[in-house]
Order: sequence, then structure tokens, then C-alpha cells
Amino acid sequence: MGFFSRIKSIFSNVKVGARIEMITEHGNGFYSFGDNLYRSDIIRAAIRPYSKAIGKLLAKHVRKTAEKTAINPEPYIRFLLEEPNPYMCGQVLQEKVANQLALNNNAFILILRDDLGTPVELYPVPAKSAETVYSKNGELFVRFTFSNGKRMSFPYSQLIHIRNDFNGKDIFGDSPAEALKDLMEVVSIADQSVVSAIKNSGIVRWILKYANTLRPDDLKSNVKEFANNYLNIESETIGAAGVSGDCEVIRVEPKDYVPNAAQTKEAKERVYAFYNTNDKIVHSNFSEDDWNSYFESVIEPTALQLSNEYTRKLFTRRERSAGNKIYFEANNLGCATLKTKLSLVAMVDRGALTPNEWRDVFNLAPVEDGDTPIRRLDTDTVSTAKGGEE
Repeated sequence: MGFFSRIKSIFSNVKVGARIEMITEHGNGFYSFGDNLYRSDIIRAAIRPYSKAIGKLLAKHVRKTAEKTAINPEPYIRFLLEEPNPYMCGQVLQEKVANQLALNNNAFILILRDDLGTPVELYPVPAKSAETVYSKNGELFVRFTFSNGKRMSFPYSQLIHIRNDFNGKDIFGDSPAEALKDLMEVVSIADQSVVSAIKNSGIVRWILKYANTLRPDDLKSNVKEFANNYLNIESETIGAAGVSGDCEVIRVEPKDYVPNAAQTKEAKERVYAFYNTNDKIVHSNFSEDDWNSYFESVIEPTALQLSNEYTRKLFTRRERSAGNKIYFEANNLGCATLKTKLSLVAMVDRGALTPNEWRDVFNLAPVEDGDTPIRRLDTDTVSTAKGGEE
């Protein structure tokens, strides 16, 4: 069964023509800007570290109760986070969502549930546009238009909606199109100027100036013969030319306009600033402090929003009151230096990290009994340590 057929079978009770009525389209719709924007190498370079970092976040189901804290207690939730649908793993889905969020300030994940209401699959929604509609009983739906022209509407309660720049609209984040339109035009003109200059630099290189007047056919023939004999790399005399006394060979230097490096750098830095990134992050030559700053200002807010939205859309209020929550952790600390990673041994000695969690920082496989917290003999809780009160 195809993707759309499976969705139709699950949401077969949604009658767009009968139940859904448009309130307004003006000022309330979101239209994708991503296809054209993603063609730019500068844009793609700016958002790639962001999407890769979001993809590396490890999604976990945590259940906290007064008695204990359980990690991934429900197998179906763990499998849903690891393999959200038959076509992609959790990392790929998170990267796709991050790309859509960066390009459009809106990203949607459709939740498919079985007959019992249990979430079974998650799909990113690659829509060209989306608009809010309401049913007669006031339930909010989102109607998507896809690149093939098809339209489908889903209850907002069945969508995980991640958004940035949430300001001017009631539901959607403001599109970056208006903010980037003029800037990308500058970048495009600069790129076109460079390409044009490179192409034009090879159009005319030499002028043969004859003292005597020649017929057009003879002039054309002489120029062609000169090019074949002396400019063709396969000729026997390439690099050396001989001409008669009545002909002067003049080299022509192209003078096409090419943007200077300062202009190009300024446009690039403005794009990077829009996405809260810089050259060090883009070129992967950042220090530990550089990455921590980028993570806290850019990655962590998205991770927190993902955690909150996954939790409230995958679990009912009763399940959330029982302590169920989805976390997106950056547990690998890939940007930390070896010195920082080794210093985490103090966390292991005090039981704050398990040996396997520490080994995971070094990309090492877990060991037996490594999930049990340990504590050095010279450390203990205050109530039981020597000199403490029972």
C-alpha cells in the first residue's frame, strides 16, 4: 500500500468538502521557499552543520516516577524513534525536518496511529504550502499542497509542528523569504558576474590587424587558419606563431566586472549571520568553545522544542502525568577535547555518569555491568558518610 493510500485509510473519516471550511487564506497560510533557496551553495553550507547536529541528537523515551527513572520502557516508542517509518531512520528524519525548518521556519511530522490510537509511524511532510482550516465543530486542521498538486488535510493534533520566528501568524512561523530575498539577489548577481567574466575571458584573446584591406572571406579564413595553427592545443606549432609583415597580432585583455572579495565576503557573512553560524562552524575548524556557543544558541533551542512537541503529540495527558517524556540528547559530545572527555571521570566516580555513558563519549562499545552507577570508596551521600547524621 502506498504512502497516500495508507494515510487515506487512517484518516478516511475526514471529509474535506463536507466538514472542513476555510476561515481565511490571507495572512494565515505558509508557502514553501525551500526549493529555490536550497539551490544556493552558501545557504546549503550554512544549514548543513545545523541539520547534521539535529540528526545526531539521540531521541529517548524517559519515564520518571517517584520510585525510579526508566529509559525506553516501551519498546514501541523506542522503535518509533529509531525507525519512524519504513523509508528512513530517526537520524534521517531529524535531518530532513531540520532542513525544512531552516529553509521555511516551519516543519511538520505526520503521526500515523493504529486502530487503538497507538502511534506507529512518523513521516516528514514535504509540502509546497500549508494553510489552516477549521471544521464546523472548531477542530483545527492543516491543509497541505504537495509538489504534484495534490492536497491533503490532517488534524493539527496528528502533526508535530516545529517552527522558528513565531511572530506574525497565529499558527505558522514567519517565512524567511522576505528577509532573504534581497540578500540572495545580491549573492546571485555576484555569482553570475563571476561566471560571466570567466566565460567572456575566453571569447576574444587576439586581434589580427592587417595593413592591407582584405575581403571578408579572406579575413575570416586567415583568422581561422591562425587559430587552428597556433591556438589549437593539438597543433604542432602551439605556443609559437609566425605572421607576415603586413599583419600585427594584438592581445586583448578582458575587463569584465567581477565583484571584489570584500563584497562577496560581506554577502556571505550576512547569510551566515541570518542562520547564526560562521566560517568556523561551516568549515568544521571550530574550537570546543566555538561549538558550545553554537550548540547553546542554535541547536539546543530546537532540541528543546523537539522534545516538547514529540512529548505532547505522542503521549496523552494521562501518559504525561505518569512521567512519560521524549528527550533529545547530545550525549556524544563530539566537539569536546580529549582533556574534557577525560575529566568526566570525576562524574563516573561520583555516580553521575555510568561507565558505559563515559565510554560512549569516546565512541567505545559498552561493557558488561557498565550501566550500573559506581562510586569511589572515599565518596558517599551526606547522610551515611562518616560524621554525617543518619
